[in-house]
Amino acid sequence: MKMSSQKREQPYRVIHKLPPGDSPYVRAKHLQLVDKDPEAAIALFWKAINVGDRVDSALKDMAVVLKQQERAEEAIEAIKSFRVLCSKQAQESLDNVLIDLYKKCGRINEQIELLKQKLRMIYQGEGFNGKPTKTARSHGKKFQVTVKQETSRILGNLGWAYMQQGNYMAAEVVYREAQLIDPDANKACNLCQCLIKQTQYAEAQLVIEDLLQGKLSGSADPKSTDRVRELLLEIEKLQSGPSSLTTTILNLEDAFLEGLHLMDRQTKHRSRRLPIFEEISSFRDQLAC
Repeated sequence: MKMSSQKREQPYRVIHKLPPGDSPYVRAKHLQLVDKDPEAAIALFWKAINVGDRVDSALKDMAVVLKQQERAEEAIEAIKSFRVLCSKQAQESLDNVLIDLYKKCGRINEQIELLKQKLRMIYQGEGFNGKPTKTARSHGKKFQVTVKQETSRILGNLGWAYMQQGNYMAAEVVYREAQLIDPDANKACNLCQCLIKQTQYAEAQLVIEDLLQGKLSGSADPKSTDRVRELLLEIEKLQSGPSSLTTTILNLEDAFLEGLHLMDRQTKHRSRRLPIFEEISSFRDQLAC
């Protein structure tokens, strides 16, 4: 007995993760995922946006395809121009895409500002709507993300952006906060690199000791062990060679930590702060001593 066309269609759409219907957005997704025709998909994503067809998804998906086509600058301008048409719920997702695009284009200053904005929103209870968790999606699967995990992740991205600027002092402070909240091996290696760049070899070795003892999540990962070995060799080489001075410039007015101090004085938001940010404040106070 032959299956009906409807029954044959359902597995096909599920396999290719296609939404139902025959609108411009659905046809664009078909061109993107099945026909592998990105240029035609981009044109239909634009049409979907113009006619108001699933604008949230159309703008985000179009930006992703534009990035894949090495048209990241165009994707940035599209998000900036048309995000006003999207729902409030879509803004956080668009910010994540925009951060990735800034990184792709080497627009580090804009990346840093948007990361700090996201941290401020979480700090003020707006990013998670005052809740301790949110639902995220990756590769078609849903999972729960805690405010601690999200804050540490964003801080890690901020630290990496500061490293790209050569501002290792700011990156060190940010990575230390990230590790205080939700430590892992990758951020520990980056923190170690920041300390090495500032010739703080003894401090760097303390971080490496934690990694070698397997105290951090991801310590046993082959990539982490290889990187720890490289960091140890780098420290040994630098310590045995002529002394050098690494100069880093920290503009306190632009640093994220200064922004947190300013927010502490905005008492109208303090009642909405989650407990995790009390930990951050405590850590800042220790640094100030």
